[in-house]
Amino acid sequence: MSPTLTVQGMTCEHCEQTVEEALEGVTGVRDAHVDRNAEQVTVDGDADEAQLVAAVEDAGYDASA
Repeated sequence: MSPTLTVQGMTCEHCEQTVEEALEGVTGVRDAHVDRNAEQVTVDGDADEAQLVAAVEDAGYDASA
């Protein structure tokens, strides 16, 4: 499963890294690919989408599945 999230509020490479690290800390996530310009993140793994959204929001960004 590779869900794609919409993430708003990323403005720089540091933001991308923060979102990647937040998602990679979720159980079941193997990798996260962030595209700041498209405001999207593709996640490789089998984590629950609600957990992914919560992790991004806890990192300080707006997210939706």
